[in-house]
Amino acid sequence: MTLSEENYLKTIYHLSAIADAAVSTNAIAEKMNTKASSVTDMLKKLAEKNCINYIKYQGVSLTDTGKLAAKMIVRKHRLWETFLVEKLDFAWDEVHELAEQLEHIKSEKLINKLDDFLGNPTEDPHGDPIPDAQGRILKIEKQLLSECEKGRIGICVGVKDTSSDFLKYLDKQEIALGSQMEIIEKESFDASLRIRVGSNEITVSHKIASNIYIQ
Repeated sequence: MTLSEENYLKTIYHLSAIADAAVSTNAIAEKMNTKASSVTDMLKKLAEKNCINYIKYQGVSLTDTGKLAAKMIVRKHRLWETFLVEKLDFAWDEVHELAEQLEHIKSEKLINKLDDFLGNPTEDPHGDPIPDAQGRILKIEKQLLSECEKGRIGICVGVKDTSSDFLKYLDKQEIALGSQMEIIEKESFDASLRIRVGSNEITVSHKIASNIYIQ
């Protein structure tokens, strides 16, 4: 499978998880910043390899073969992110682009040894689940901070937005995985939150709260 084919499978996998339905070619084109015609050509190739179910105008879904292949790409990506943060002291906002390159390494033996070396982690530095060697994913019960009410106390267990800008913002606010949060006030006007993080009190917008998972 080519690097481009792997990128398409991973993109379809992530989009289908969000929509929980067949994914449109336009959604794929927008996510990958390419033309719809280019997407159609690639979908035909992936369909021939039995990686996707594709019917024109009806969207795309992954076959069992395609879903497992996508999970293995995600597995490699998240294991490399974990390695870069835990063993090479990269910040959590620095690792995504590097992992995008490393995820295409083909050696299954290397990835399994990397997994063992890291102690078989179930989550990456952003709180996203890491599939195991069989593609199984440990389900983590979590809730968006924006969905919680005044008085709720929880632990930050993940982020929805993994962009460098957002992660740097969280660093400035001293918010990280494992941070305890308490909702002190919730504004009815704009759903912004006044929260306590450790010994600090800060105000976060609804947009920010919609990208933080707590447990």
